[in-house]
Amino acid sequence: MTGAPDWDLWRSFLAVMDAGSLSGAARILNIAQPTVGRHIEALEATLGGGPLFTRSPGGFRPTRAAQALEPHARAMATAAETLLRTASGDADEVRGAIRLTASEIAAVEILPPILTEFRETWPQVTLELAVSNRLEDLLHRDADIAVRMARPTQDALFARKVGVIDLIFHAHRSYLQKHGEPRTLEELRGHTLIGFDRNQPLARIVDQIDIEVTRDLFALHTDNEVAQLAMLRAGYGVCPCQRQIAARDPNLVPLLESQFGFELEVWVVMHEDLKTDRRMRLMFDHLVVGLKDYVAAGEKGGRGP
Repeated sequence: MTGAPDWDLWRSFLAVMDAGSLSGAARILNIAQPTVGRHIEALEATLGGGPLFTRSPGGFRPTRAAQALEPHARAMATAAETLLRTASGDADEVRGAIRLTASEIAAVEILPPILTEFRETWPQVTLELAVSNRLEDLLHRDADIAVRMARPTQDALFARKVGVIDLIFHAHRSYLQKHGEPRTLEELRGHTLIGFDRNQPLARIVDQIDIEVTRDLFALHTDNEVAQLAMLRAGYGVCPCQRQIAARDPNLVPLLESQFGFELEVWVVMHEDLKTDRRMRLMFDHLVVGLKDYVAAGEKGGRGP
């Protein structure tokens, strides 16, 4: 190795890994395609001359060397993003960037009004919202703050439990008018069910259902919770849904409440080193208050507008 490669070379490397082509990487980075090609050639030369990608009909395929380098390059990218967020504002000032991660359903159905209220109060803060059902690693600063529907397991995290939300079966009134209402869990077998595709639900959820939960049980398969909710709202079939979300639509009817119900814990989490950063702590506390209100709406049992 002749020297440490420039960071721009690694950025192009990761972009090609993600896009599978020079043209796709160029669009990601908003630079010219020949520039990406030169970066890859320069990186290969700096690392000893071995190829990082091979051409194929499907695009650029990473070699074993590239696959071995990828996790280290992504760690560098995370560190660079963290440096930029940290440098974007002083710890005592309410300005700069905050990277927040949340699940698909939380990001789409729960957080928008909470984050909008924060923006109105602190307009100098820029928000980066990472939407993923994968648990981001806060210890390595993949994100600053996380909203999670499960108890955090990592050490060195500052966490606050907001409360619990109920997950119960629902169906649209239009579906029930056509197909009737199931009175027992066993009767669910005869109904159109919306469920998982490749990612099986948590075992502790399945254990509460007396019928065997397999992929064949469902008439629609998707692991995207937002898509499941959209199909539920369209009257496609029966699906578990958070009570608070369903309560906003008077046409979504809760089913089998005495026979099935699952509690999801709601947590707000951040790295303990961020507790003294004013903008991070303000966002953390704001999320706690906003999510407590969200949880309370379900506990009251009332239906929103």
